[in-house]
Amino acid sequence: MKIELWPEGAPYALGNHQGDRPAITAYFAEKKGSKQPAVVVLPGGAYHAHAPHEGEPIARWLNTLGITAFVLEYRVAPYRHPVPLMDAKRALRLIRSRAEAWDLDPTRLGVLGFSAGGHLASTVGIQYDNGDMNAIDEVDRFSCRADFMILCYPVITMGEFGHDGSRLHLLGENPTNECIQLLSSERQVAEDTPPTFLWHTSDDSAVPVENALLLAGALSRCKVPFELHSYQTGSHGLGLAESHPEARTWPDLCSRWLKRIGVTV
Repeated sequence: MKIELWPEGAPYALGNHQGDRPAITAYFAEKKGSKQPAVVVLPGGAYHAHAPHEGEPIARWLNTLGITAFVLEYRVAPYRHPVPLMDAKRALRLIRSRAEAWDLDPTRLGVLGFSAGGHLASTVGIQYDNGDMNAIDEVDRFSCRADFMILCYPVITMGEFGHDGSRLHLLGENPTNECIQLLSSERQVAEDTPPTFLWHTSDDSAVPVENALLLAGALSRCKVPFELHSYQTGSHGLGLAESHPEARTWPDLCSRWLKRIGVTV
């Protein structure tokens, strides 16, 4: 089931681009009595595209854990910041606004992102708001806070060790220092940042492992619960990593972590 975030037209829509209508595709888990947790899945693609293997297959895996998943088609280049962040915030608000109808638990709603999608997940997870109770649009009255984050080989920083393509597509050729700082998630972590599961490969040649390490350090300093796994070797963009002899363990490690923090039972 595909649901447009703004059925009457998204803000800042260019009007001549195939990605003008951001949407979520729902993958409902089998109901087992109580209200279910949910996750917004953010595929990578350097803010230029969406990697298919980081979308539906991830949603299907989450379903096996009893988690309903929503794969977000957020806007990418030629769109720039803050448009992708607006789309991610809207997705979380929309799901919370329909939690009762969809039999979901609005206090167990997380984000899961890969590569640039991991950057977007970390950005919305850290730079959230609680909604505007005076908003005309009822959806905008709901919080866009993620209750937990799962970040897979994420782009985190826009500074040193950042991914040039993601920075270019998101911020343009000459971003201001203020914008670089704002969109470097390791610089925005606070005590209320949600608990986080991180994994990366140490020899990732596209997005250096320093991205995950920088965020882990910031989480540690702010005493935010986190779990970090760095596999010794592995190419970028592994997704579920089913054919990788070591990284294929990350889904199981993540499922155990989700139980540990009370998302699943």
